Amino acid sequence: MLIVIINYFVKDFVTIFVIMKNLIAILLILIGTNKIYSQDNQIPPPIDKKTIENNIQLNSVQNDTNILNGKNNISFPKASIKDYLIISKDFDTVSVDTTLNIKKYYKMNYLRKDDFKLIPFSNTGQGYNNLTYFPKNSLGTDFLQSNKLPGFEEFDEVSYYYTPTPFSELMYRSVFEQGQILDAIFTVNTSEKLNFSISRKGLRSLGNYQNYISNSSNFKVTTNYISENDKFGFRAHYSSQKLYGEQNGGISELDINNFENGNSQFLDRGVFDPQFENAHNELIGKRFYFDSFFHLKRKDSTNNLGIKIYNSFFVQKKFYKYQQSSPVDFFGPAYESQEINDKIHLNQIDFELGANFNLEKLGKFLLAFRSMDDKYRTENYQLADFQIPYNIKSTSTFLKFEYFVILKFADIKIKSSSSIAGNTKASKTDLIIKHNFKNKNKLLLKFKTNNYPSSYASRAFSSNYENYNWSNNFKNIRSKSINLKLELNNIFNLNFNFTGLENFVLFERILSQSSDDTLTVGHRQLSDKINLISFELSRDFIFGDFTLDSKILLQKNLSDQGVNIPNFLSRNSIYYSTYLFDRALFLQTGLGVKYFSKYYMSGYDPITSQLFNQNQKKIGNFPILDFFINAKIQQTRIYFKFEHFNSSLTGYNFYSAPNYPFRDFSFRFGLVWNFFS
Repeated sequence: MLIVIINYFVKDFVTIFVIMKNLIAILLILIGTNKIYSQDNQIPPPIDKKTIENNIQLNSVQNDTNILNGKNNISFPKASIKDYLIISKDFDTVSVDTTLNIKKYYKMNYLRKDDFKLIPFSNTGQGYNNLTYFPKNSLGTDFLQSNKLPGFEEFDEVSYYYTPTPFSELMYRSVFEQGQILDAIFTVNTSEKLNFSISRKGLRSLGNYQNYISNSSNFKVTTNYISENDKFGFRAHYSSQKLYGEQNGGISELDINNFENGNSQFLDRGVFDPQFENAHNELIGKRFYFDSFFHLKRKDSTNNLGIKIYNSFFVQKKFYKYQQSSPVDFFGPAYESQEINDKIHLNQIDFELGANFNLEKLGKFLLAFRSMDDKYRTENYQLADFQIPYNIKSTSTFLKFEYFVILKFADIKIKSSSSIAGNTKASKTDLIIKHNFKNKNKLLLKFKTNNYPSSYASRAFSSNYENYNWSNNFKNIRSKSINLKLELNNIFNLNFNFTGLENFVLFERILSQSSDDTLTVGHRQLSDKINLISFELSRDFIFGDFTLDSKILLQKNLSDQGVNIPNFLSRNSIYYSTYLFDRALFLQTGLGVKYFSKYYMSGYDPITSQLFNQNQKKIGNFPILDFFINAKIQQTRIYFKFEHFNSSLTGYNFYSAPNYPFRDFSFRFGLVWNFFS
């Protein structure tokens, strides 16, 4: 039935009506099934609106728990939904959540994350542009500042699981012409202490413009184990990722007027002439990760000292390439009139060994050594006569220290890492102070400093295109930031941030004296400091069954150089929530709008897959209106979205980057389905 529905996805409203009619019929069938299996269940007591929006829908949790306990004529071992755990690299643990709320709706996308501060390109998986500045938080040297990186999962983003019974999650999302997103995970505890999981996220989308197919695959296997006495444990995962996208350089300058004027002959986006139609790029990564711990001494009622030693290790290969069947004038002159095949490689080995000390009231200490070994090289196709491949070898050893203590007035955490040996110098320090008020209100204060080298691709790159060859020797970039986050339950959340940058390396467009149509880019290190400031305010306003979810971001580059960001960014959603069919279905439906002010939005370079600074065209000042219908039936959340339905009403001036139009109106369908065995 799902395949039939997917094949129905077309643009005209008549067909959308037919789709909606069929989907409503399916909902009614599911609701009827739910009522058949739920006749003996007592209807949960009603709950107030604030409880729903705070993501603690006790009735939904109770329903899910009843299902797991076998009250729906299904035989399961006794378990609560809260017993199904998702564990992060830092052992932060949350329960599987099958509730429906507006935050789940914001994460119903390719990234499975809230993309408030990003704007996607027209085709799913092609990448993102930034609507704010994202500071570097990791200690290692970046490989490539690709706009695809939001969709690339790093080693510290992998989750592990603890499940009383086998657990599965299936996520489906429609895309733009001939394809879909499917994200599936299956996890099982073969014993109480040993877990395995396997997952794959696959995407294929044709897109609405010529030569713009996106195709990606994220495959992952994990395992984690804890001994019977909880004294020893380990975790491991293997990850294989491939992010592929055809490249066309955007629509040509001659077609910009045809797009912005809404010329009826060009409403079929496939008729636009792109800059070229013979190229693609892809980012590939493979990684094996392992960590373990052993308690030398356990803290208990008779012992105030706990000692735990641990180690972590991963080996990773990253590979990026740009291929083009023949050179085009858009990128300037080429050494040879032959296939473009530019490649860069990064091999990484990362090892960490340390110990945790738990000293009761004095707090917790961590002391560790971390070793990083990187090998970066460039490679070209049959260009030995013109270019010598670049090779960068980086080895470094870091001393790592952490301290955490809980005091009467605040929780204090200090994290520091600094290189003590090797040819790469870097350091990072974080100070985090957290104060908890009454009624779950809290104040979080963060001070961060970072001293790190620029990305490998900014220091060395080689290509068949003459303008895309460079070897740079940059100073380390220095950053410092102050972040103040105030969370007042049922009032508002305020986030203030100040970031200062020194020796910032700017990737920018260099205007050609011969032609403005030629894309030439390069790196430049700024001598002046950059200061960024931002205020983010969010609040829920509840009026009976209606809710207004509002978020506003005010930001400013006080230096007016280096980093271009919109001064104003907002997202507002007003929606109606209710239960239907004897509380068998929970429904949320409403209207959302996203808006940002005009600014010099970053351009996109297909050869390096990077965003570059430009000051020729301002983009913004267009609203993105969406109408959505979200529903929950048992453990299934269903999402209908009429995306950017105002595209033909408010003017065709919407872009994701210069020459790259944003998405037109489209109907999207998706679901998240959880299975408990």
